[in-house]
Amino acid sequence: MAGTIRALRRRVLTPDVSETLVSTRGFHDKGPEARTILETVGSSFLAGLSSAAGARRVTDVDTDLAELPTRFQGFAYEGAAMGFALVDALMPGTPRRSAEFLAGTGDRHVYMAYVGFGWALARLPKFLWRRALAAATDPLLRWLVHDGYGFHQAYFHTDAYVHGRRAVTDFPWPSEGPTSYAARAIDQGIGRATWFVAGCDPTLAADLIDRFEPARHQDLYSGAGLAATYAGGCTEDELRLFLTRAGGHAPFVAQASAFAAQARIRAGLLVPHTELAARVFCRTSAAEAGRITDELIPAGPSADGLPAYEVWRRAVAERFRVGARVQP
Repeated sequence: MAGTIRALRRRVLTPDVSETLVSTRGFHDKGPEARTILETVGSSFLAGLSSAAGARRVTDVDTDLAELPTRFQGFAYEGAAMGFALVDALMPGTPRRSAEFLAGTGDRHVYMAYVGFGWALARLPKFLWRRALAAATDPLLRWLVHDGYGFHQAYFHTDAYVHGRRAVTDFPWPSEGPTSYAARAIDQGIGRATWFVAGCDPTLAADLIDRFEPARHQDLYSGAGLAATYAGGCTEDELRLFLTRAGGHAPFVAQASAFAAQARIRAGLLVPHTELAARVFCRTSAAEAGRITDELIPAGPSADGLPAYEVWRRAVAERFRVGARVQP
């Protein structure tokens, strides 16, 4: 009986892989290489989601995902986090799977895990959010939940959130706020998804971002820069073009690139395209960019209530802004 329930969970909670095809989503098709990357990202995410949804033990996902290529394992663990959050929300008893996941191998993928929790929220009624987020207790990283939610909405509801430029202004979590920052963190996820919508084409990505209200550009460019670094899909010249298009927001592209580099390094998944993006966006190695992010982790929010996550982002962006000025 237990095996039947797990199989049913897997079937009900996992979308069909056709939902990740560029043609299905209506995303720009830059060419076979970029298309393959984006579709493999999607199928890897679903592999992780499916594994977690049907897992007998939390550690089963490690066996299931071990053979995936290094480039795509992080996306699979993001999907696994979504799966565990969904199971925690929907199954009776005390939510525990996400916490077990983070206490184990999920710790190496903690940034992606928090993003995956945000995906789960997009698929659940709000009265189940508390259960889904029982393990999302880190006050620094919890804003990545919003990033994941924003990515999901832009990925699956592209007309509204990218082409229609819909803003989320009433996000009810975390209850202690600040509620005003939720929209900004969600925009970072929308920006990340915009890289996918644009098919890894930097000109199209920048064109899409520039159609939004100027006040949203910084977070959107930052999110797209993170995707360009973590997912890849373009050449060095294309990365330089995107950085140029970002203009005054280039330090936040560098900040996001450094976050992406550190996420891969922490998980042991550093790959050449991430190294390349870090050198273009941050003007340093991925290892050094990641080290800077760790060095600048703040002790807490600012005196005026700015979340620690935004204090962190600004400090990292400023470090790269200063570094850019001293480059020959």
